[in-house]
Amino acid sequence: METQKVTVPGLLRAKSKGEPIVAVTAYDFPFARIADEAGVDFILVGDSLGMVVQGNETTLPVTMDEVIYHSRMVARGRRRALIVADMPFGSYQVDARDAVENASRLIKEGAAEAVKLEGGEAVADTIRRIAAVDIPVVGHIGLTPQSVHRMGGHKVQGRRRGSAPGQRDRVLSDAMAVEDAGAFAVVLEGIPADLAAEITDRLSIPTIGIGAGPQCDGQILVLHDVLGLCDSLAPKFAKKYADLWKDARGALAAYAGEVRERAFPTAAHSFQSLQTVPDPPIAAEG
Repeated sequence: METQKVTVPGLLRAKSKGEPIVAVTAYDFPFARIADEAGVDFILVGDSLGMVVQGNETTLPVTMDEVIYHSRMVARGRRRALIVADMPFGSYQVDARDAVENASRLIKEGAAEAVKLEGGEAVADTIRRIAAVDIPVVGHIGLTPQSVHRMGGHKVQGRRRGSAPGQRDRVLSDAMAVEDAGAFAVVLEGIPADLAAEITDRLSIPTIGIGAGPQCDGQILVLHDVLGLCDSLAPKFAKKYADLWKDARGALAAYAGEVRERAFPTAAHSFQSLQTVPDPPIAAEG
């Protein structure tokens, strides 16, 4: 595993060399440290924390202060990986000046090294404004979770069959607009694999797929899906590499059982008082 710090130019070089980019979401210090030691190239502090960590049904309630808080924890945990922080709903859609200010907060207060925002042509000017002040930007097109109400749920975008007229062309246009606006990479979420392959071939910046097939320049998954830390059914595009939910539940059940049976703690887990030593006698004066 390489130990050299991952940078934005390094990810662009990976695209040109055909080297796959590995990304994962993380929301705190210990998991960021684990991901970093495992060799992940960039860690996304995603607004998916609203669903994965906070238990909300969507990402929409997540605030700037919450992303900053989690981003700081992640930044403390990594040594090599690039840190990308999500711009939450409402932090960039209203005004480009506010968007630049909020992106700056993620860099200054959240210790992020890049920001990510959802949308294509509609946010191209905003991407351009943020990139113009030397804040690296990652785009995000296709299935954009902040648009859940418009899409009517978390639905695959850009399919030939059963999709709105021109939807496939819109996804492609969004990808081109994101690159033209100055983003250094783009997340492709929930789109057909052949469309993702076409976008990847057309763009000079890396494409990072999630539910977008194997031909993207890199892949990203939610850490909790990778580790099996969710009690609900994982999305079709996710692969569970461990079952930590089951393992953690088993460990805690064993702990609870030992406490109730008074089998824990034992002497090995307890402290003992020091034996008192009597003071030596005082010598008689001669």
